[in-house]
Amino acid sequence: MQIFNYFSKKALRGDALGGLTAAIVSLPLALTFGVASGAGAEAGIYGAVIIGLFAALFGGTPTLISEPTGPMTVIMAAVVTTMIAANPENGLAMAFTVVMIAGVFQIAFGLLRLGRYITQMPYSVISGFMSGIGCILIIIQLAPFTGSPAPSGGVIGTLSSLPEIFANIDMIELGLGAATLGILIFTPKKLASYLPPQLIALVSISIVSVLVFGSEDIQRIGEINIGLPSIVLPTFTPDQIQTMILDGMVLGMLGCIDSMLTSVIADNLTRTEHKSDKELVGQGVGNIVSGLFGGLPGAGATMGTVVNIQSGAKSAFSGVFRVLFLLVAVFGASGLIEQIPLAVLAGIAIRVGMNILDWSFIKRSHQVSIQAAGIMFAVMLLTVFVDLIVAVGVGVFIANIITIDRLSRTQAKNIKAISDMDDKTPLSREEKKIIRESGGRILLVYLSGPMIFGVAKALSREHAQIANHDVFIIDLSDVSLLDDTISLSIENAIKEAVELNKAVFLVAKTEVTKSKLDRLGICELVNKSHVVTDRISALRLAREHLGM
Repeated sequence: MQIFNYFSKKALRGDALGGLTAAIVSLPLALTFGVASGAGAEAGIYGAVIIGLFAALFGGTPTLISEPTGPMTVIMAAVVTTMIAANPENGLAMAFTVVMIAGVFQIAFGLLRLGRYITQMPYSVISGFMSGIGCILIIIQLAPFTGSPAPSGGVIGTLSSLPEIFANIDMIELGLGAATLGILIFTPKKLASYLPPQLIALVSISIVSVLVFGSEDIQRIGEINIGLPSIVLPTFTPDQIQTMILDGMVLGMLGCIDSMLTSVIADNLTRTEHKSDKELVGQGVGNIVSGLFGGLPGAGATMGTVVNIQSGAKSAFSGVFRVLFLLVAVFGASGLIEQIPLAVLAGIAIRVGMNILDWSFIKRSHQVSIQAAGIMFAVMLLTVFVDLIVAVGVGVFIANIITIDRLSRTQAKNIKAISDMDDKTPLSREEKKIIRESGGRILLVYLSGPMIFGVAKALSREHAQIANHDVFIIDLSDVSLLDDTISLSIENAIKEAVELNKAVFLVAKTEVTKSKLDRLGICELVNKSHVVTDRISALRLAREHLGM
């Protein structure tokens, strides 16, 4: 496997322009997410630089831009709050350790080649937890947006403190936040294609806050220590180790989903095909190093990736150029960054939350099935008010149960019990003749298509007919998939027929089916000569057995 990502010297000009554009988009978001996470603006910058660099070097999607994202920031904010509350002295170091754990999980997913399975969950579940994350990001930014002190307790704490937040609104900061939001929403598309609205809002509103409201007591980023980051050694406590591993798994899984979805978008724009497992390894390496140096967790970012590709990027050089431009901007403007009002960053974060909400699904929720809409809104509410992993677990479980029920009802039609010629099952002329001449003494149970555990109940209903016939034939010649539950149900049917002294014949056409039954010891229940590979042979043997 190729260690490094794809680099092209021929595309340097396009990669440089793409990296510059992506850096312009990244800077406001890195600052916003750093402050929103509670880890500080520096953590956002370190995350954008470190994850962007290592994912570009080791990832599997050449034009992907990796950095802190809204969903990852929401989870990180909860981790920071929980860890600091549990251990005020080492809480922040423990939070960064969770980021490293997330990276380890991502590398494990990649090495186990699980990349293509990561996003194979129902869209209603993905839509629900993404919309829930969007709601969380909006809610937790209400306090800084209005100039009020940020309450503790995350979403629940913010919602319970709404009366106090509204009572302490600072009209100047609310105006700055509203102006930021207005620029982000109403910037003309033509202008936005040349200059990111986030940068326009960040620069213009920050300048206004200094020139017009410089004498007012406005909450700003304040002094930030942008320099070479110090190493944050992994920190654990026995009481929190289980929580940290669980949080790391959630962060890692969310980062995988975020990155894989963005990689698919990149494939559509570039007409290429990314390497899922390699990308997960690259993301994991980036998150481990980011956590080691006090940076936020990150993933493939849709906005940065799209502007990178549209600006001409062709290879992983674009991600490296982005990191270089980002470093130049940060070190050259660190003094100016300190003057950015928190209300401006809150406005940018709220707009990100609004974009994360799946408006397309929400608007059409009355047109999709009740089950899909119910799962989506249930997952969204559980994400906001309970926990992301609970929300996804419940959503996937319910969605799978509904899907299995539908498949089982469809596949149950492919189990047919044939004892006379009234059935509409395709049989050859000789097969029909044998069954007709048996006078109802032969029962042929015909299965076709994939047989999963949900169909076992339909097969068990045919057991009652065994007693009324002398010969029992199970035809699996057209079965494409046979799972363990159905195999055991077939075993029960054979045992019942043997106990009733009925002759049993088994048709296993493919070697896969026969091997499956052999491993479970089912073929041993049947006379060796009665296990055949085609239906006509079984019917001929049955005719001989009956002395017809």
